[in-house]
Amino acid sequence: MENREVLTLLPKKRSGILRLVFSRIGLVACLLAVEIIVLLGFYLWFADYFKWFATVQGIFSLIMVFYLFNSTMDYSAKLTWMFMIMLMPVPATIFLWFTQRNIGHRVLRQRMEEMIAATKTSLAQDPETFARQELIDSGTDDLCRYLNRSGCFPVYEHTQVKFFGSGEEKYEVMLTELEKAEKFIWLEYFIIDEGLMWGSILKILADKAKAGVDVRVMYDGMCEISTLNAKYPKKLQELGIRCKPFAEIQPFISSHYNYRDHRKILVIDGKTGFTGGVNLADEYINHIERFGHWKDTAVMLKGEAVQSLSLMFLQMWNMTEEQVSWEGIEIREPAENDGYVIPYCDFPLDADKVGESVYMDVLYRAKSYVHIMTPYLILDNELETALKYAAERGVDVKLILPGIPDKKLAYSLAKTHYRSLTASGIKIYEYTPGFVHAKVFVSDDEKAVVGTINLDYRSLYHHFECACYMYKTSCIPDIEKDFQATLQECREVTAETIKKEKLFYKLAGILMKTIAPLM
Repeated sequence: MENREVLTLLPKKRSGILRLVFSRIGLVACLLAVEIIVLLGFYLWFADYFKWFATVQGIFSLIMVFYLFNSTMDYSAKLTWMFMIMLMPVPATIFLWFTQRNIGHRVLRQRMEEMIAATKTSLAQDPETFARQELIDSGTDDLCRYLNRSGCFPVYEHTQVKFFGSGEEKYEVMLTELEKAEKFIWLEYFIIDEGLMWGSILKILADKAKAGVDVRVMYDGMCEISTLNAKYPKKLQELGIRCKPFAEIQPFISSHYNYRDHRKILVIDGKTGFTGGVNLADEYINHIERFGHWKDTAVMLKGEAVQSLSLMFLQMWNMTEEQVSWEGIEIREPAENDGYVIPYCDFPLDADKVGESVYMDVLYRAKSYVHIMTPYLILDNELETALKYAAERGVDVKLILPGIPDKKLAYSLAKTHYRSLTASGIKIYEYTPGFVHAKVFVSDDEKAVVGTINLDYRSLYHHFECACYMYKTSCIPDIEKDFQATLQECREVTAETIKKEKLFYKLAGILMKTIAPLM
């Protein structure tokens, strides 16, 4: 790992406040602050000169409360908004109106709907595959039928799946596969950060682009704050790499910022694809340490199911393209049969909660066990009910969560679920060496989901996500074996450990519970 040739494009990062002040985000933050001050000043001016202001505000608050009760919003979110309106009626009702008006992302939503409509029939479902009796008996055909309500997600047979139980494993194979690229390399990642991992990948990308390979890179716009800068796309373009951030930070208030591209997709020549929890930064391969040992997972697909990953990438890429092209998704490279595979994604701007629904399908159909790894546990009522119901009807439900958190407030919220879940018979474990970033469901030695979807509100409601559902693929025993190996490095949560939990987490959990849907 240490001997890889690395390419870097950015100077050494300024630390802390200096990096913020001297970056584009510092200017954006100042402009946003000015905008808020102007709006607040207008509001105060209006209150001073309009004597019936309190009456109008009261009527407006009442209207928003009636709106809440009649909306399709999750009930936990409704309670949160009611609590906020009770405490701060004026700003809370205005903020609720602002978020529900979808200011700033209407164009994005319209464009997304156009992309889905344009590709609704792009990938034909093989009728022979869909009619397999074992799919029907397992309900996988029903799941596929549901998934195709919100996109184009066929179930495939001719696909090989390889599971990786760490970022290091994925990284080494990923480099090997990138070297084989002849036509195109498409990357879409939530986080990219310069260092060994990205630097060695970037060196291959630059060489491939120079050789005429179509190389495209897409990352979430929040990287401009955390890891990269606004000039990074231009630097990649100078290397022949087409690059764009998703929802880059702009100096105006918009609910658009709430919807992030949390997906991790790599497609090579339409023949090989990767997805899972692993981003392109050194902590994901434990080259640097953050929050102890970083436990993650991913899968590599070879064969026909890669088509779906190609489609997902192009749907996002084409949202901001004037000349839309779908070239690449027609590549259908069969491999030996290895069970059934359904790559799928979840768009936050439609009415379907795809990520949550797939997880709930696994829980409701489980016969023997459901084993889960997730970095966050911020549940709505429906998912908590599904977890508890599975355990209460005799299914062995186990969850592995981090032992060292990356976000202490989210960690405290997870702990508020412990008492209720364990009372229903669910076994909860915390990974003592460090942080679990894996997003895994495995059930009954025959079903598994590996992808980017956490068990929290942001993943289930607000992010663009993706995952791979597998039924009777040969890697499923490997996924369960990895779960059991990880379990050996965990401490079990019991009634006694819950009772002895640190006071900070208890108090923070109580406070944060009131705004959990906004986390």
